[in-house]
Amino acid sequence: MTGIAESQAEVFFRLARQCEGRSPLYAGLCRRFADDPAVGAIITSPPSWDTPLRLLNGLHYLVLTDRANWNDVDDALGEHREFLRRFVAEQTVQTNEVQRCWMLLPCFLEVARRTGATVFDLIELGPSAGLNLVWDQYRYRYGAGTWGPSGARLELSGEERRPIPIEVLEQLPRIRSRTGIDINPIDATSEEGALLLRSFVWADQTWRLEQLDRAIASLRADPPELMQGDLAELLPPLLDARPADSLTVIWQTAVLAYLPEERQKLVFDALRRAGERGPLAYIAATTPSDGSETYYGMRLQLWPADGRREELANVDFHGAWIEWLG
Repeated sequence: MTGIAESQAEVFFRLARQCEGRSPLYAGLCRRFADDPAVGAIITSPPSWDTPLRLLNGLHYLVLTDRANWNDVDDALGEHREFLRRFVAEQTVQTNEVQRCWMLLPCFLEVARRTGATVFDLIELGPSAGLNLVWDQYRYRYGAGTWGPSGARLELSGEERRPIPIEVLEQLPRIRSRTGIDINPIDATSEEGALLLRSFVWADQTWRLEQLDRAIASLRADPPELMQGDLAELLPPLLDARPADSLTVIWQTAVLAYLPEERQKLVFDALRRAGERGPLAYIAATTPSDGSETYYGMRLQLWPADGRREELANVDFHGAWIEWLG
């Protein structure tokens, strides 16, 4: 993300570089769109960092609804120009990446190991559709063993660059409540919501689409509570009303980066005050201690301890790998 106005070519070429080796389809399209006047007639001027993603998501939406195909994108840009213009202008990127649960699970279990808590109340900041709020309903595979129900609809695995200890995987916390706060949550129990989520997945990453469909089926069996609104406003009263007989676990993977500093401060102040009143754990994906911009550092804060931030792991942005540090 950048606060400097950029050209159509700059934003599309940047996404093309990010797609290289991960999505040949989107990498090629971004290079084509960089100087395409038909694209210029669709996007806002000046474009923002996520404009290319919004356009590709809109095209994928059309493909999924059989109104376009990837072999004739030029026709789609012309025939569906007004739809794409509205989609790019109005539809924010809502990628609910369920693979991130594979990197989050060890962090949740480490909280249980350190605190001895057997019951969690969950709050996710920026949950999109809430697929990561039902993380205990998935099956996980690590070098030291597996975790989760054997009959789960979805099984997740990845690359361990430093292994997860077996004593972490032995923890079995029970989830009592699940709440998410999002400025524009998606209802994955509806067909339109599921369609939107699919459109946000890069179209040639078919394994991600399969994971998404399995995660949606799991969520529909026991949907979490999703609150719509400004998390800086909704989080404090939610924390004030939380029960005192269990540990509240709060986490976010990217959303705070979208908030101005004064709104972020409101969130951190609410966490600190809540930690003074009762047990609380906060897990955040943020810039790692080495300052790298190519992966996340997973940090943990615990109360009634001193709330000191501790780095538990380095992880891939979308959960493909984890280097355990805890």
